[in-house]
Amino acid sequence: MNSILIEEKLKSFFLEDIGEDDLSSRVFPSDHQSTATVKAKESGIAAGLFIFEIGYRLLDPRVQVTLKLSEGQPFLTGDTLLEIKGPTRSVLTGERVLLNLVQRMCSIATYTQACVKLIDGTKAQLVDTRKTTAGLRMFEKYAVRVGGGFNHRNGLYDAVMLKDNHIAACGSITSAVAEARLAVGPLVKIEVEVETEAQLREAISASPDVIMIDNQSPTTIRAWRELVPSSILLEASGGITEETLAAYAASGVDFISMGALTHSVKQLDLSLNVTSSRKESLV
Repeated sequence: MNSILIEEKLKSFFLEDIGEDDLSSRVFPSDHQSTATVKAKESGIAAGLFIFEIGYRLLDPRVQVTLKLSEGQPFLTGDTLLEIKGPTRSVLTGERVLLNLVQRMCSIATYTQACVKLIDGTKAQLVDTRKTTAGLRMFEKYAVRVGGGFNHRNGLYDAVMLKDNHIAACGSITSAVAEARLAVGPLVKIEVEVETEAQLREAISASPDVIMIDNQSPTTIRAWRELVPSSILLEASGGITEETLAAYAASGVDFISMGALTHSVKQLDLSLNVTSSRKESLV
């Protein structure tokens, strides 16, 4: 992830939470010091722990963060993920914003890894979607990568996805693909969404880079796969769950996109607890 963008995001998150001042932390004198740990209250996969380092550096460079795990490393309930030392005011001021973000990232990485394991041994790659939390997309998509998944397009700017409304407005799949190719040139990938066999056949004739079959069963996709030349990659999408992942992977698609990787995860439970504190001159 781009560290400049991370810092800009964290600044806005802190400003939203802190406002003019953290009133609760005024109870501590400026020379009050604390040591705290972030522990797991359930098992999972570490993702985004370095966010604590960046966040506390922005709040107060005197805060020291020591990571106990590497990115992608599994942890169990009760494990210590990192240790924090520094002025108590700063340690507690940054607690909630950083926990909220890292809990979500760990949760996404954990769920993604579980889903990736379900299609292990097939050629299908698991990818995310743009169904992300507003303002958190780069963090959520990073967490998908940590969990072993892949990113679909990051936004509207890095690939063309011609969906039903684009096709309707252009008049046909053929026209939509032709106009897109003229508009973006030969180096940008073009993907077309289809829902019927007739649309699939038209899309094949238009020669996009990828065809996404939406809301069809694995059995149907397996049959349609035979129609698609090897020069065009095939993606399955639409309501795919853990229970159906393996069947879709076995249908012969190259990619399976799951919005649930980012839009339906439950926050993984982490806690920050002060383990020791003292009043100490900073001079």
